[in-house]
Amino acid sequence: MATLHLIVGLPCAGKTTYARRLEVTQSALRLTLDDWHIRLFGHDFTLDFAHPEHDARHSVIEDIMWDVASRALQLGNTVILDFGLWGRSERDDYRNRARGLGATCVVHFLDVPEEVLLSRLEVRNLVRPDGVFQIPASKLREWVQLFQAPTEDELTDHDNGEYRDL
Repeated sequence: MATLHLIVGLPCAGKTTYARRLEVTQSALRLTLDDWHIRLFGHDFTLDFAHPEHDARHSVIEDIMWDVASRALQLGNTVILDFGLWGRSERDDYRNRARGLGATCVVHFLDVPEEVLLSRLEVRNLVRPDGVFQIPASKLREWVQLFQAPTEDELTDHDNGEYRDL
């Protein structure tokens, strides 16, 4: 049966690393938003610059990726959306879309304390690995406040939720 895996967490939580492992163990199509964004538009979000179209570009890429994901699910494949999915309404929307295609949905929540995220971010900003954006620490702190962590009922009341504390 087709399965949609939603990878939930903030930047530096380890989402893409986790998604890469899951891709292998599940023989899944992994769709990582930042990979596509950087390949298409370059590093349009840095420590001192955010392109005015960055968020709009992200949204367009998510839409295109969903088109690919939905077709793969219709064909019976397993798909991983490595988007972050910070809000419950966004996660609910993808769960409903998957169900509408006859697929199950699994939520993987990478719950990492803020101090660990900030420590990882500091290293990431210094090392600048391929496929990731540099992010100011102040921005990550702001995002921590906006993030809606999945509740226990959200993880258990749906098809099959998972909690990952990495």
